Amino acid sequence: MVFLLYCLPATLIVPEMTFAGRPALLVAFALACWWSLTRLHPRLVMPGPQPMRWAAFAYLISFLLSYLAGKMRGLPQLEANGQDFAMIVMVEFLGVVLIAADGVPNWQRLAGVLKIFIWSAGFAAVVGLLQSATAFDITRYMTLPGLRFHGEAADFAARGDGGLFRVASTTAHYIEFSTVMAVAVPFAIHFARFAPSRSARIASGLIALLMVAVIPMTVSRTGVLALTATIAVVFIAAWNWRTRYHVLVFGAVTVGVLMVVRPGLLGTMKSLFVSAPDDPSILGRTQDYEYVAYWFTQRPWLGRGPGTLIPDLYLILDNQWLGTLVTGGIVGVVAFAGLHITGITLASIAMRRSTRSEERDLCAALIAAQVTSILVAATFDSLAFTTFSFTLALTCGLSGAAWRLTHPHRTIRTSTVRRWSD
Repeated sequence: MVFLLYCLPATLIVPEMTFAGRPALLVAFALACWWSLTRLHPRLVMPGPQPMRWAAFAYLISFLLSYLAGKMRGLPQLEANGQDFAMIVMVEFLGVVLIAADGVPNWQRLAGVLKIFIWSAGFAAVVGLLQSATAFDITRYMTLPGLRFHGEAADFAARGDGGLFRVASTTAHYIEFSTVMAVAVPFAIHFARFAPSRSARIASGLIALLMVAVIPMTVSRTGVLALTATIAVVFIAAWNWRTRYHVLVFGAVTVGVLMVVRPGLLGTMKSLFVSAPDDPSILGRTQDYEYVAYWFTQRPWLGRGPGTLIPDLYLILDNQWLGTLVTGGIVGVVAFAGLHITGITLASIAMRRSTRSEERDLCAALIAAQVTSILVAATFDSLAFTTFSFTLALTCGLSGAAWRLTHPHRTIRTSTVRRWSD
């Protein structure tokens, strides 16, 4: 699922299907079905407690209540279709969360999943760098038999002076690309420190540098904020002074290289922050607050219904928290926040229990992923972009797995499906 999510363009889908028909999301749907089937058979079910299951269940219940509330108020066809699409994606999303939480049997398998994650994200970073260097969209040729492109891919939108333009690699948007790269950086640094072989450590370090280098190519404030947040969490929580020094040195070298290779890029990034109060995109977002207040007062508890805030009919809020408040109400916001808080709590408990620095570093990266997701949800509609949202699902599930793998009771720590011979 992770490989397909990052290595195929976001607009490449199975014909006659919406974006829920991305190959990665179809695999996620199969995972949701498999997890559900295991709960129906006593010899397949994963025994033992798992708090992430309860957080996922609460999120699903809030979604269903909002879905029913939307149906009861009566919906135009576009909104009804939006609700159905949102429900399908929700099932796929929770399939990843639950399979990751219950299906990872040990630390080796967890590390194996994350290795696929950073290598796949590294591939997306290379594609983004090629786009920036050549102004050629290679993703148009990254297709497979039986699949077709749906909708318009993100073009090379100009931003700033000096002919600078934005790249999105295999994702659907520049902001999405920058945020998933920021989330992946601590995991790449983790393997640069703890991979078993020297060649693997060097390769992981190079992947981390590529990810950091490509984030400014998106010319996105959100990407810089996400990278700062995710590095700050791991910097404080897990790294020793030697690692902090190395990261700062490599960061300075990367900045120096960017100043030479892409003149004017860093100046443009600086101007984005300096001129933020007068930026039309930010002014437009703040002007939308009165619409949010109007919709919220109409249906404060369960909202208008998931997926009903259709951009073609209404507007783009560029704020997932406000979008959830409008479509899911107070109940939806609490459930969404609960998913994040559960992930942070479980990873924090796992980090406190861990006796190995490798495990502590991995737990810190999982915490950083949740903190970053909370922050960037206030700057763009994060759950509308499936590469980011399913990366969030993966990190939520792995936080639950880390909690289980560090549990003091052996029957929970080593819990697995019952043997067929029992």
